[in-house]
Amino acid sequence: MPRVLWIPTQEQIKNANMTRFIQYVNNKHGKNFVTYPELYDWSIKSIPDFWAAMWEFGDIVHSEPYDSVVTDLDKMPGAIWFAGARLNYAENLLRHRDDRVAIVFRGETKIRRTFTYAELYHRVAGLARALREAGIKTGDRVAGFMPNMPEAIIAMLATTSIGAIWSSCSPDFGIKGVLDRFGQIEPKILFTADGYFYKDKSFNSLEKIAGIIGNLPSVEKIIVIPYTDKQPDIASLPNAVLIDDFYCKEEGLEIQFEQLPFDHPLYIMYSSGTTGVPKCIVHGAGGTLIQHLKELVLHTDLKRDDNIFYFTTCGWMMWNWLVSSLAVGATLLLFDGNPFYPDAYALFNIAKEENMTVFGTSAKYIASVEGAGVKLGQGDIPTVRAMLSTGSPLSQENFEFVYRQIKKDIMLSSISGGTDIISCFALGNPIGPVISGELQCRGLGMRVLAFDDSGSPIFTQQGELVCTAPFPSMPIYFWNDPEDRKYRAAYFERYPNIWHHGDFVVITEEGGVVIYGRSDATLNPGGVRIGTAEIYNVVENIPEIEDSLVVGQDWDNDVRVLLFVKMKTGIELSEELINTIRTSIRTNTTPRHVPAKVLAVADIPYTINGKKVELAVKKIIHGQEVKNKDALGNPESLVLYQNLKELQE
Repeated sequence: MPRVLWIPTQEQIKNANMTRFIQYVNNKHGKNFVTYPELYDWSIKSIPDFWAAMWEFGDIVHSEPYDSVVTDLDKMPGAIWFAGARLNYAENLLRHRDDRVAIVFRGETKIRRTFTYAELYHRVAGLARALREAGIKTGDRVAGFMPNMPEAIIAMLATTSIGAIWSSCSPDFGIKGVLDRFGQIEPKILFTADGYFYKDKSFNSLEKIAGIIGNLPSVEKIIVIPYTDKQPDIASLPNAVLIDDFYCKEEGLEIQFEQLPFDHPLYIMYSSGTTGVPKCIVHGAGGTLIQHLKELVLHTDLKRDDNIFYFTTCGWMMWNWLVSSLAVGATLLLFDGNPFYPDAYALFNIAKEENMTVFGTSAKYIASVEGAGVKLGQGDIPTVRAMLSTGSPLSQENFEFVYRQIKKDIMLSSISGGTDIISCFALGNPIGPVISGELQCRGLGMRVLAFDDSGSPIFTQQGELVCTAPFPSMPIYFWNDPEDRKYRAAYFERYPNIWHHGDFVVITEEGGVVIYGRSDATLNPGGVRIGTAEIYNVVENIPEIEDSLVVGQDWDNDVRVLLFVKMKTGIELSEELINTIRTSIRTNTTPRHVPAKVLAVADIPYTINGKKVELAVKKIIHGQEVKNKDALGNPESLVLYQNLKELQE
């Protein structure tokens, strides 16, 4: 049974931004709310009032006020937010220009660099001027092929200060993966580091850039940031320049922040691309900003004296989410490299050394440190008050592990949303309890429900995650999709006028959320829907198993459950262990969850952003082609699932 793992103290509740926001709403609207459920209920019934309150409470910097909060609230998509407002995203993130530390960068090779808010502003000003002189204007695309280093943030801020659109990929993407993305959006400028470090090895990015640039004719200039080499050789790259030679060095520059509509395009993000060419998802400046402020200030309780970290690459939306913390004036802690180098304590050591207060990571990372036997003393990360987890469902065992071996007094917030909304549907709640296996709450202003197959809301039962009202961070459009056909097909085909996200969830009686995995990977043996996370939660607690993957195979006019397991080093999959696995699954779930086949494999495929690739394996076992393997971190693992004779019987 799920149990309460953490309850905020009265002092924590009193000092929380969420409490301050409740008081603001009470004063503004004559309410007497005390609890989060009361506030949430109001936020989804009075959507315009809620977002107007967030605009003011978030102190959004703007040059022109809005005429209306939202028009056509009954249209999805089609609602128009904050019409008439003029603002600039970068200006909001650079509102602080003092000597507080804005960014601390830690590389795995002991590199440490810092930028104050004043220094950050100065660097952005010099780069923005240089971009303008290079001909970049509002609406142009600028791309980054960068490690998670300060220059990626500086380049993004300089780009968006002009009103140009930023898009980035992690440097571990292959050439085809990069071209599948940047080739669609045709950037004029490409920022790249010369390389990156991983497991104490350096990898040359310029060789990839040479292979990319010949097929990306839109790029007029390549700007190279030295990282692995102080003086990289860029002679072989056409129109390439080192960043220090590109910057405008003039002192005392003021940034000319272009004042743009609320829905002006800010970022182009990409779907995973494991089932086809990645979709180019365009997010607006205002929607991204106000949603991130809500999630950071209210749901994460972020304040100016916080040091916030997220283990992410520049190709995952959590990078964009993290960077918005600059608008709060907090310190961003950036890390690039292998989080297990030189050992599994690497990030926890950084947390202690840098006085980290918010530790963001993935469910896969938490499961991996548990598997590595990490045990912290209660004083090892004294300043960390919140741990955030996303990317995939966090199991009850992982919840328990955090409180048992990481820290007892911590708000563990499993959060969930996606690249599609550049934000979250379910989040943390600093004034509420943490219950094992549950996301604490649905996000304010997000009318999130679980639907059954007929499109009716259900509670305490598994259903499709939907959002039944518009919200500001919906994509403004897809790139090269002028009639919104791809956009509508992606989210609105199953339930017209309602956002269908593709997660299989339960909404609890208390308003918490339990996620059971992607609904497009949901199993249907005997017509009963089963979330893959239910099986993972059992299997990955078996000591002999390092990792696992569950898919459904069409078989004998039904679906049978297949379980692939990656064994720990030195352990073989025996019939006895298979029986143990099946018994554990049957005992902890239902007989329908028990796999028909349990097979050992040497590796489990993941996307570069750390998500299990169930659909690609499902395609392989059904003899279908898997395209865009460059979206995978370990594409070679797919060969392990081809032509398995055990699946023919």
